[in-house]
Amino acid sequence: MKDIDDYSKWQRRRRSPFFPMDIDSYFDEIDKYFEEIFNDIQTNVPNDMIKERDLPDGSKVQEMGPFIYGYSVSLGPDGKPVIREFGNIKPSLTGKNPLELSDQIEPLIDIFEEKDNVKVIAELPGIEKNDINLELEGRILIISANSSRKYYKKIELPTEVDATQTRAIYKNGILEVTIKKVKLGESKGKQIKID
Repeated sequence: MKDIDDYSKWQRRRRSPFFPMDIDSYFDEIDKYFEEIFNDIQTNVPNDMIKERDLPDGSKVQEMGPFIYGYSVSLGPDGKPVIREFGNIKPSLTGKNPLELSDQIEPLIDIFEEKDNVKVIAELPGIEKNDINLELEGRILIISANSSRKYYKKIELPTEVDATQTRAIYKNGILEVTIKKVKLGESKGKQIKID
């Protein structure tokens, strides 16, 4: 009986100052959350994300995905954190389902404001340069790709830019777009060629 009493005292001491409950309860809550997400994914998967594959024994199996979610955190020019999400799963803003799924993947994006330029770096693995489309209208840059993987991201740039003075390079799954800054009100739209 002493071992059980010692264990329950140890369990109570496992409470962490970072969590409002003991660690076991915290992980139980995480398990419930991911189970809810998994159930939502199974019932709301877009048709483009469901594939059927033949097995060697003649039976068939359904495969879903890919499901991608992540975020990056960086400091903005004002010193405040900037959080950028990427992937094809997002928390739902409608409240009907916990998640919204898309067959288009938002790429991981980093934006750097330099003295004379704005630089946008996007991760687009698994596609060819010719499948990428870049459009710039005012301060909005749209990156899209349509191949076996579909990417789409609409980005608001931090300043006015000159669409006629751009350079885009794609190598090893990384797209780098450099756009010259201009004075307020002088920007014009343009399709960007990738080198």
